[in-house]
Amino acid sequence: MSVTLNKAARGLLDGPHLSVLATANADGRPQSSVIFVKRDGDQVVFSTIKGRLKTRNMTRDPRVSLLVHSTAEDEPGSFYVEIRGRVEITEDPEKTMLHEMYDRYMGGATPPPEPEAERLIVRITPEKVYLWPPVADD
Repeated sequence: MSVTLNKAARGLLDGPHLSVLATANADGRPQSSVIFVKRDGDQVVFSTIKGRLKTRNMTRDPRVSLLVHSTAEDEPGSFYVEIRGRVEITEDPEKTMLHEMYDRYMGGATPPPEPEAERLIVRITPEKVYLWPPVADD
């Protein structure tokens, strides 16, 4: 069952942050990756490449955990959200999401050439959201 993101979680995702995705390896051990993400309504989206370990893990088991930590200078101490949910993976032959992420996080720099890479868009639908410090839902 999907849940909506509250105002604080949406603000954190829309502001400066660091994101770490956790997936499960075939043997059950966790695998973590630092990634660029953006919010699309109540979902979180990112770009990846077909064949990477995290992609193989998500294809086998769509359950993920995403930790998003605020890097805003005006945020005192730790402010983060953990989003647990399921992913949906679609092809991105034009590498649209990759270019959006480079515009947002790399100041519009041109992504490095990836002639053989098959880019994918991953969409996380939240099922559980944990915000620290806790705030009242709005």
